[in-house]
Amino acid sequence: MRVISGKYKGRKLEGFDIDGTRPTMDRVKESMFATIQNYVKESRVLDLFAGSGALGIEALSNGARSCLFVDVNPKVINILKKNTLNMDDVTIMMSNYTDALIKCHQKKEQFDLILLDPPYHLNLINGVIDLIYQYDLLANNGIIVCEYETEEVKTDKYEQIKCKKLANKCLVVYKRVK
Repeated sequence: MRVISGKYKGRKLEGFDIDGTRPTMDRVKESMFATIQNYVKESRVLDLFAGSGALGIEALSNGARSCLFVDVNPKVINILKKNTLNMDDVTIMMSNYTDALIKCHQKKEQFDLILLDPPYHLNLINGVIDLIYQYDLLANNGIIVCEYETEEVKTDKYEQIKCKKLANKCLVVYKRVK
């Protein structure tokens, strides 16, 4: 696994051998970032269910201002620390997603780009989108990028601007319109 573009292009990332993680394939990552490239530069990113951090690191590599990586697994946190070594404006939070979203709300944080790639079998995306809306965590004109396999993802809280099928995965992008 590696960073595919930007200033960290080619950087190797650890994380294939951690139970419960499923790294985003390079082909899917390339398609995702081609789709959202106009939203990445200078963005404040939340990489929820971060795993190896590949998505948030890709955003940082392509000009994101900062990234908050959230994961509940202590082994993943150690990998995240290694994978983000010597990167600026990185925050790593070991927390479950609900507590992390509450903490962000309490700090009145908002993000321009929220990356959601939870464990597929848990079907969490719709509930997480509801919490993001409830806690007002998405900035005006910000986007949420969802990667999933079988979950039916639908919300009336944000405008869907892209839906793309890639092999057995789907990418959906939602935008907050003022």
